[in-house]
Amino acid sequence: MGRGPAALGPGVSRLFQPLRLRDLTLPNRIWLAPMCQYSATDGMPDDWHLVHLGARATGGFGLLLTEAAAVVPEGRISPQDVGIWSDAQADAWARITAFVHAQGALVGIQLAHAGRKASTHRPWDPARGAVLPDAGGWTPVGPSPEAYPGLAEPAAMTLDEVQAVPGQFAEAARRSVEAGFDVVELHAAHGYLLHQFLSPLANRRDDAYGGSVENRERLLLESAVAVRAALPDGMPLLVRVSATDWHEDGLDDDDVAHAAARLAQVGVDLVDVSTGGVAPATIPVGPGYQVPAARRVREVSGLPVSAVGLLTSPEQAEQVLVDGAADAVMIGRPALRDPMWPLRAAHALGVDVDRAPWRPQYERGAWTA
Repeated sequence: MGRGPAALGPGVSRLFQPLRLRDLTLPNRIWLAPMCQYSATDGMPDDWHLVHLGARATGGFGLLLTEAAAVVPEGRISPQDVGIWSDAQADAWARITAFVHAQGALVGIQLAHAGRKASTHRPWDPARGAVLPDAGGWTPVGPSPEAYPGLAEPAAMTLDEVQAVPGQFAEAARRSVEAGFDVVELHAAHGYLLHQFLSPLANRRDDAYGGSVENRERLLLESAVAVRAALPDGMPLLVRVSATDWHEDGLDDDDVAHAAARLAQVGVDLVDVSTGGVAPATIPVGPGYQVPAARRVREVSGLPVSAVGLLTSPEQAEQVLVDGAADAVMIGRPALRDPMWPLRAAHALGVDVDRAPWRPQYERGAWTA
């Protein structure tokens, strides 16, 4: 059985119903979305990451997901990204998972490889675009030599390099288990490596990993199989996908929904549905704009899904679940503003605040009206 506080108000709110994935019972369906902090040195999570995740562990989230943790050094989005390619990094993560668990919360790690979008400046750096090798960066790799616009040209991966990727994800998954994580998520969205192989906008290969949709799905499926084999049977495996490239020549939600159905066959337990990122596109951003894609993936794959994207109010998030579009919601930017967003949602939706998982140090701040 999973750790974590009891479900809040059964029968009162869909958001506060538990969700069971394999042997893990998640106490509610409000989950912290993975959000890069760009604050590590040599891939090591540190006090910043402890405080960032620890604060939200006291806020009532049913699951916390870390930012993208690179499975190899060259897989980092920026030189300041975290990783889990070494035992020392796993030990540093173990300190954080222990603290999160001590707050009664559950935590998962997002395993990632940035591919051709690696070695970039942080969003707040004065410089933009690629960090060059002579400035502490490196040459990125990708399925093909075409660069993401504005970034460095990647080196096309050899067949041997491609075939090594599933093992790199599996080794990172093994370390994640040792570090005490409750869930593992593969990052196959937002234009990073697994998404690059999946999308015809970035994958121009003519070998077994390019061309047909079956070939372009191959690396994602092989990586999911390898990670599933590295995890205990009772530990859930999630995959984050971009359900559309928002481009007429790219992936659409039917393509990704059918890929998700194949993920279900190899032991994936939930699909975390986002969109975009593999190429510049005009995206019709608005409240809940990615929810229809989540619904489509859910319908076709038969898997539970989470929805994300401008879900800002408790009432809006609740309606996503009431409508059957998703099984959980990922809260991102609102959680940066308010680490206790789920506790506020419980109050707004009339869930008995006396049963909310307020930490005793904060009970004086609990809503009573």
